[in-house]
Amino acid sequence: MGTQSVLVVLFDGVQPLDVAGPVDVFSVAARFTGSVDTPPYVIRTASVGGEAVRAAGGLRLVPDLDLADAEDPDLLLVPGGPGVGDVDERLVAWLRERAPRVRRVMSVCTGAYLLAEAGLLDGRRATTHWESCDYLASRFPRVEVDPVPIFVRDGPISTSAGVTAGVDLAIALVEEDFGRAVAHEIARLLVVYLRRPGNQAQFSVQLSAQVARSDPLREVQYWAAANPASDLSVPALAGRAGLSPRQFARAFTEQVGTTPGRYVDLLRLETAQRLLTDTRDGVTRIARACGYGTPEAMRLAFLRELDVSPTEYRRTFGKPSTPHSAP
Repeated sequence: MGTQSVLVVLFDGVQPLDVAGPVDVFSVAARFTGSVDTPPYVIRTASVGGEAVRAAGGLRLVPDLDLADAEDPDLLLVPGGPGVGDVDERLVAWLRERAPRVRRVMSVCTGAYLLAEAGLLDGRRATTHWESCDYLASRFPRVEVDPVPIFVRDGPISTSAGVTAGVDLAIALVEEDFGRAVAHEIARLLVVYLRRPGNQAQFSVQLSAQVARSDPLREVQYWAAANPASDLSVPALAGRAGLSPRQFARAFTEQVGTTPGRYVDLLRLETAQRLLTDTRDGVTRIARACGYGTPEAMRLAFLRELDVSPTEYRRTFGKPSTPHSAP
């Protein structure tokens, strides 16, 4: 694959990390593709009129060129930020005209607003920061907004959730271009989760626990969080809620936004992550405490969800190395 052009749109009030995160991913890719002399990605920035912009936080960003002079890139990156509601209409018009000609378009966080305003998300599935999903859905009813995943890919257009999810999406695009090994090395270099899958939840299971409206379901969620090693099957949880398994599964999915089984999977994973980073307990003890039963079952769950083993997760995110307790 030859060098690909990446064009990053800038505007007043842009979130700097929405720009810097994905740009870092694309810029360091050359270290692992064996093509330092011919970089895999050439990155340029552009704004309306080629004017410098004042990013959120006051940082001044000077673009490489005027949007009007930009050639169609291979990848168009549209960041978000508090300024998306006040962008120059010329930027939206440019997106409306030029984005359909681009092979791949990605937005970060509330950059999805700009794509939606340009009509590019009509009839498509998309996401944005979880706090902004309701507004996006009400403001643009033709967009199928999914508040759960960290990024969504629908045809040539990809949208991602809050800020750092843009890094995850960029890594996924690099994996598409250069394979899993390169994406894995980039993730390790940037010290991020080793390629979080797009369907991973945007926020913690404990935050989602606030979604349940009925008292019985909320109590079940609180109890499950405090007792991850217990029987968390649908029949067992339904019994605690005083419902039949079928009633419980239907009500839980409706109110929490995910199935009981998926909720329990994420709850146990999140608990294991916390114990791996915050304690020195052995992997066997943590696996039992989280309801996995065996270290192998926990290892498979980590590989499936995070593409990293519990041992490597602890090595990357855990406390400074000290002897761990016995299993």
